[in-house]
Amino acid sequence: MLDRLNTKRLTAALIVLTFLVIAVGGLIRVSEAGESCPDWPTCFGSWSFDISPEEQEAWWQENPDEIDSRGEHHRYTTFEIFTEWFHRLLAGAILGPLVLLNWLLIRREEDSSASVKFGSTLAVGLIIWQGALGWLTVELDNEHWSVALHLASALAFELALIWLWLCLNRDSGQTPDWLEFDPVLASRWNKRIAWLGLGSFTSLFAGVFVSTTPGADTVCGVGSYDAWPLCQGELFPEIVDIINQSQVIHRWIVAVVGIALLTAAWFVWKEHKEHQHGLILRNWIWTAAGLFLLNLLIGALYVLSWAPDTELFQQTLSLVHLLIGSLVFLTLATAWLATSTLALHEPSLEALD
Repeated sequence: MLDRLNTKRLTAALIVLTFLVIAVGGLIRVSEAGESCPDWPTCFGSWSFDISPEEQEAWWQENPDEIDSRGEHHRYTTFEIFTEWFHRLLAGAILGPLVLLNWLLIRREEDSSASVKFGSTLAVGLIIWQGALGWLTVELDNEHWSVALHLASALAFELALIWLWLCLNRDSGQTPDWLEFDPVLASRWNKRIAWLGLGSFTSLFAGVFVSTTPGADTVCGVGSYDAWPLCQGELFPEIVDIINQSQVIHRWIVAVVGIALLTAAWFVWKEHKEHQHGLILRNWIWTAAGLFLLNLLIGALYVLSWAPDTELFQQTLSLVHLLIGSLVFLTLATAWLATSTLALHEPSLEALD
């Protein structure tokens, strides 16, 4: 029992730490520091982040094949290098070993269920995969699709940890009150929540693609209502270049998902009073819908307030936009996992014995 309590706490800590890694990764993106460590796992051949401009120049001269998209004469600041270095430290030197430790603790427990063992193994596999994607992203000089895939993989890893934590709670019989979904309502809403989660992920993925494609985030214009909610003064502009006009596609996806979430929020409000724990599911759906609408407004503010002398403000908005978008998806995905793992779970014959 003590070991299970320790694994529950460690898994919860890993969930928080993973979101911190995602946040630091977002900071790297908005700071345009993704290429500040051109090699991997070292940084300019060093394990430190304090790389002077002279040391950077010397390294470029010794490794001309590694020159990134900014050219050999570009010099990164200590802060830019630190963000990438710190991201690697958190993910590789802290998160990775702790995931492996959690796997070992769970394997040591004789009464660990098959789902718990599988969840811990899945987490180990995904953290290795995430490290490989990190290397690939560096090698490809932060191609937009590789950055988007890196985030998607991080969210998949986060969900694996959340599912593992849910299974640990279920097996211990200590489910928190805020996860006690009504079984009837959970059965009715399980697939709906899955579709809403998929929609929010598609919106997030498209947004990351926009933000990592040069010029795509301003293709509709900036600083006026002709730029948002319109695009160059048009509601439905013609798409002639999918990549460069990905912002338009992102907005259409956001509109569809927003309408779906508002509709779901209205229906779950009507249904929750008929069920014992209906309020819990309503709160999850309302939270996701509220965060989504807030993020929509932040995206609008980014476009309308854009100006050459507001770079720090724009970077902050972009980071917050990414993190809230991730939270929307994680909220819906967690609700779906919880209804599946807890409310709709049917104990196996092995567990009953």
